[in-house]
Amino acid sequence: MLIEFQNLSKRYGAKYALKDFSASLSGGVYGLLGANGAGKTTLINILVGVLKPDNGKILVDGVDVRELGIDFLSYIGYLPQYPEFYRDFTVMEFLMYMCALKGIPAKEGKQRATELLSVVNLQDAGREKIGALSGGMRQRVGIVQAMLNDPKILIFDEPTAGLDPQERIRFRNLITRFSQDRMVLLATHIVSDVEYIANQVLILKEGTLVVQDTPAALEEQISGTVWQAVVSDQEMQEELTQYKISNMQRDEEKVMLRLLADKQPHPDAVSVKPNLEDVFLSYFGEEGV
Repeated sequence: MLIEFQNLSKRYGAKYALKDFSASLSGGVYGLLGANGAGKTTLINILVGVLKPDNGKILVDGVDVRELGIDFLSYIGYLPQYPEFYRDFTVMEFLMYMCALKGIPAKEGKQRATELLSVVNLQDAGREKIGALSGGMRQRVGIVQAMLNDPKILIFDEPTAGLDPQERIRFRNLITRFSQDRMVLLATHIVSDVEYIANQVLILKEGTLVVQDTPAALEEQISGTVWQAVVSDQEMQEELTQYKISNMQRDEEKVMLRLLADKQPHPDAVSVKPNLEDVFLSYFGEEGV
């Protein structure tokens, strides 16, 4: 499946939430990175039909989604940024309710829900009230409901916000598992959510797509501009505050810095291999950190 975004724009008053967004997506995991307010949720809401763009269109295998109409939704599994769960429903009651909304027959839906709960390690939670689940468990229920209709496109909007590190790792592993033969669009401002699993990264800034490429290619683009240095606190305050600093670690009276600079920022600074967080910092500075 090929999805083509052609010059999508959405404006609120004089401010663009999304401006002339064009991109092509096929199989694999796509990380949609940007600071809060960059336009990620706006793009997703347009894709799933919650919002209408002011300009532009979306093509699926060459067909305008407006021609596909409601049939397009059968391709999609979606976990929004703030999913609404019925806290008094049991997990299985909620999933069967979602099957009904998706037009999945009850017998088929129950079998599918049972299989998916096992995949996400919630096989014993079917009778639990959703209100009694942890945040990570609720997100896994959210993944299951997104997968009930065996979608060709999985969409997740800020899915790991508020999760502990163990649940974030579990979530990333599940996304990789479910990405086989599917397209996954993962919108986040948490770089580590996409660093290890994304085949392609799209970086949005102020509603505009600034770059789309593989993580390795993006890191290569800033090769030679990432440095590490151990300096005194005085040197940091007097000489290095002009640079974009991605990490600092204090060790007694010294500070270890990781920073971005076009040339060697300090006599003791050594060039180091960039990572995706450095790429993110290069585009957003401290506004996105």
